[in-house]
Amino acid sequence: MTFPFKLVATDLDGTLLRGDETVSERTREALAAATSAGAAHIVVTGRSVPWTRHILDDLGYDGLAVCGQGAQVYHAGEHKLLTSLTLDRQLAGLALSKVEAEVGPLALAASRDGLEGEVLVGPGYRVHEGRLPYVFVEDASEMWAAPLNKVYLQHPELDDDALATAARAAVGNLVDVVMAGPGVVEILPLGLSKATGLSLAARRLGVKAADTIAFGDMPNDIPMFGWARHGVAMANAHDTLKAVAHEITASNEHDGIAVVLEELLRTGSVAATPH
Repeated sequence: MTFPFKLVATDLDGTLLRGDETVSERTREALAAATSAGAAHIVVTGRSVPWTRHILDDLGYDGLAVCGQGAQVYHAGEHKLLTSLTLDRQLAGLALSKVEAEVGPLALAASRDGLEGEVLVGPGYRVHEGRLPYVFVEDASEMWAAPLNKVYLQHPELDDDALATAARAAVGNLVDVVMAGPGVVEILPLGLSKATGLSLAARRLGVKAADTIAFGDMPNDIPMFGWARHGVAMANAHDTLKAVAHEITASNEHDGIAVVLEELLRTGSVAATPH
């Protein structure tokens, strides 16, 4: 049976990873079967390289990965950054001042560029406890001292959707704003998305959008679904992503990626899904 895609693109958090940041054996086996059938697997994540590398290493993953919401194309096997796009710090500062003029003071964090780029966390920013490293800075101005991939925003009262909507309206065409997960609203370079990075990586692999199936769970996956031939939202996905998905599968806790891949491997076909 012929596998109908040449590229399987998977988000990490809420998609490939379970809540404990592990990948199930069933999902590992389904991905291995898809790659044995001729498809490439590519991770496409909002995490920057330093927050992604340990997961790729655990998977024995040695191909390309798209990190930092599309800003970075990383070669996992060679531990090399192939492309990296940084945020214009002057524009970002102007954008933040416009957002704060609308909603009041924000708590900030920032992801520095590079293979070893640290995530700097400013006063009042709430971090998710876990194994991801960060550096607390007393003075938020320290965040702007070196090139950045993105800036994280939090508001003391507004929820993620409300903050993202207000920020998007305030910044105009200075930067892009995405909601990438619970408590994760980000400012990115204008025009950057997961689709940007995925298209660059796919070109390096010699595959096209029409060859690609993509899995995701959050609004920042919408451009990737728009680019790929077939977009699959997890059962736990944000409603805005489900609305544009071609298919909805089981949750990340219940092997949603494996459910779809196993069926594709069994039947060799996918229903027609015109954009």
